[in-house]
Formats: sequence, structure tokens, C-alpha cells
Amino acid sequence: MNNDENPRSEQPEDGASAVPDTPVPPPAKEVTGRQRLRAGLWPPRLSRAQLIVAVLLFGLGLGLAIQVRSTSDDSALRGARQEDLVRILDEVDDRTQRLEDEKQRLDDQRTELENSSDQAEEARKQTLEKERQLGILAGTVAAQGPGITLTITDPARAVAPDMLLDAIQELRAAGAEAIDVNGVRVVADTYFSGDAGDVQVDGKKIEAPYEFTAIGKPQDLEPALNIPGGVVQTLEKEQATVLVERSDDIVVDALRPAQRPDYARSSSP
Repeated sequence: MNNDENPRSEQPEDGASAVPDTPVPPPAKEVTGRQRLRAGLWPPRLSRAQLIVAVLLFGLGLGLAIQVRSTSDDSALRGARQEDLVRILDEVDDRTQRLEDEKQRLDDQRTELENSSDQAEEARKQTLEKERQLGILAGTVAAQGPGITLTITDPARAVAPDMLLDAIQELRAAGAEAIDVNGVRVVADTYFSGDAGDVQVDGKKIEAPYEFTAIGKPQDLEPALNIPGGVVQTLEKEQATVLVERSDDIVVDALRPAQRPDYARSSSP
């Protein structure tokens, strides 16, 4: 038989056994730390406990943000000096005391009416006194008593009408009972208009220096104007000069004409 018809496997030399050919796997792709972190974070896999903790932390953060915001509103007082804070506290105490005194006065009037032997005469006296008080508030009668004068010079013509209105409101809040500005009596419906350097009070033009005359307790009126961030500091930022003087005898004699109501009539018989 021909050897070519029965081929034989070739044997390795030196008696070595044959090794079958096997495919070599490709090298594994190296995974970076960033890819491992991304795979661990997404998609998120939260347990119930983790979700509860996240909600609690969100609520805590929201509460802290609200607290910080509300606290920032008091930044003006936080930066105030100790003596300024004491003065503000004294002013609040004084306002409370004035309300208590007014309540006591009304209680005394009621007691006098109840105990007076001649209630008609006592009622007449109290009516006259009330009429005088209302006349002062309405600006129809002159007033005299202790108080302050507030003088504002405005060389830069930068004092706006709303700044003067702020001064009126601070004086009223501190217990001013009668006020006039450059000869114009201030009443409940007084308004300021115009522009800086061109101010009008109730439609009447006034010129700087602006002079406020106010009757009330000087120990209350002056500190109310000088509180931190108050009227005096605001005006001084506009290069205005502010002078506050106390006096034991202030006269407010600028008057308003008495107005008769068009429709309202007394319901008393």
C-alpha cells in the first residue's frame, strides 16, 4: 500500500507530545475609578431607611435656611451698640406705660361719672375736656406744652418727601400730641408730595430748612428720632444736617379750619 494514501500525523521531534491549538481570550478592559463610582451611584438604589434620612435632612436644611433669613432681617439691631439697644427697649417700655396711663385715666373718668353727686355737671366737664383734646388732634385749637424742635437743613436738596413723612410717623409713635411743619399743622390726613428739594405739605410748598415743632414727652420724642437706622441717620446719609432740641415750653399755634360734615349728623336727640 502506498504510504501517500495513509498519511500519518506528524510527530514532534524529540518525543514531545502535541498540544491542540486553543483560542486566546482578549485582555479584559480596565475599569476606571470614575466608572465604578458612576455605576455605584446610578441608577440609585435607596432603602427605606435612607429615604427617611434624606427627607429629614432636607427638612432640617429648609428650617435652617428660613431661620437664617429671618435672623438677617434683624441685622440693623444686631449691629447696634448696647446703649442703643437699651434706649430702644426703654422706648418700648415708655409706650407701654403711656397706654397703661391712658387706660387708668379712662377708668378714673368712668369712676367719677359713677360716683359724682352731680353726674350731669361732671359729664359736661368731661365733654368740654374731650372737645379740647379732639380740637388739638384735629388742629383747630392751639396747643402748648413740653416737646422738641427738629430742624433739617438740606444743602444738597436730597431730602425727599417720604423722609419727612417718616419723621412725622416716628414722632406720632413716640407720643407726639401736636405737630406742625414750617407753619403747617399736621393732622390725621396730612400728606407729603413733590420731589427732593421741592416738597409740599397738604399741597402747600415748604422750603428748607424744615422745622418740626412737636409737643410731647421730650424723653420719648428725641430717642425715637435717633434710633439706629432711624430718621436722623437716614437724613444724614443724604448730607442733611439734623438738630434736635428739647424744650419745656413748645407752642403749636398753626391752625386748621374746622370742617363741617356734608352728610353726617349727630344721632343724639
